[in-house]
Amino acid sequence: MEIITVPFLSLHDVTAMHSEEIQTAARRVIDSGWYLQGKENELFEQHYAEYIGTKFCIGCANGLDALIWIFRAYIELGIMQPGNEVIVPANTYIATILAITENNLKPVLVEPRKETLEIDDSLIEAVITERTKAICIVHLYGRNAMTDKIAELCKKYNLKLVEDNAQAHGCTWHGMRTGSIGDAAGHSFYPGKNLGALGDAGAVTTNNPELAATIRALANYGSQKKYVFKYCGRNSRLDEMQAAILDVKLKYLDEDIAKRQEVAAYYYAHIDNPLVELPAQLDDAHNVYHLFPLLIKDGKRDALHDYLAEQGVGTVIHYPIAPHKQECYAKEIWNIPQLYLPITEMIADCELSLPVSPCMTQEQVEWVVKCVNNFK
Repeated sequence: MEIITVPFLSLHDVTAMHSEEIQTAARRVIDSGWYLQGKENELFEQHYAEYIGTKFCIGCANGLDALIWIFRAYIELGIMQPGNEVIVPANTYIATILAITENNLKPVLVEPRKETLEIDDSLIEAVITERTKAICIVHLYGRNAMTDKIAELCKKYNLKLVEDNAQAHGCTWHGMRTGSIGDAAGHSFYPGKNLGALGDAGAVTTNNPELAATIRALANYGSQKKYVFKYCGRNSRLDEMQAAILDVKLKYLDEDIAKRQEVAAYYYAHIDNPLVELPAQLDDAHNVYHLFPLLIKDGKRDALHDYLAEQGVGTVIHYPIAPHKQECYAKEIWNIPQLYLPITEMIADCELSLPVSPCMTQEQVEWVVKCVNNFK
């Protein structure tokens, strides 16, 4: 039997889809002699804000910084202060929680629903205290995490809603793009994302002009005017090259998402293995399939990973160690004694992501399904 090679995600192939336009954009930046804070940033910020549906977009160095600046700006504006609490899903990439602790805020971790893998909104109200200032939702794997219940809680308790939209560019909720639903959102353009740069890059979107101005200053050494520093900021700027490349790729984002959704639809229709559990299928408006996570039963996750590798299929575990189990948080007061979060820990032990690239051929998609179904 001939093995068909299916990389988890070939960045070479992703870039090649729009290579000529990307190279033209890169040459334009090189020839301009202007590499920071120029027209390319202005254009991309304008176009991305229009795409997401917000008044403001502020480019920055990466997705983690985007979230850090949101919380830092709220502190600078007096809306939050160190020691305040932010409710956050326990099942997330650690960057979400790092942004909270970086600002000396306290993360309050809430379990996900097993069927959705997103924060369980039925558990949120019980952990709200007088110190709670925000709910930070994460549209993990490209799946919408927002619910009517979360909106009601934010209104009832006057909480800020911060979105970690690092994995969900193009996703929607009630007709609104994720990244425009809350008070502010952090976006990552890490190369492997649905909208990926050729290096690290990120952005914040918001409709709040004061918050936007504060974030822009914080990410530029704390300066709103050259050589005048209102804040103790840092250097966290989106460079012109990445902005130009992102602006090219943004034009094709919806098209690429549609291809991912086609792959995912085939998986849902054809994967049939009692050892493999698929998360609840959302309609396409609510899932842009940055990742296609599976939960593998009977402790066979690693065995399936290895078997698929032998069959030429690349897979990745997202994420093998839950944030509250990481050494960096072992001595935090909020994690002593160490939190017991069984659903989050189960996901860390059982999750395996299949390829869901816009570059996949139908032959590759069918091969992945065949291999998954043949596993015992």
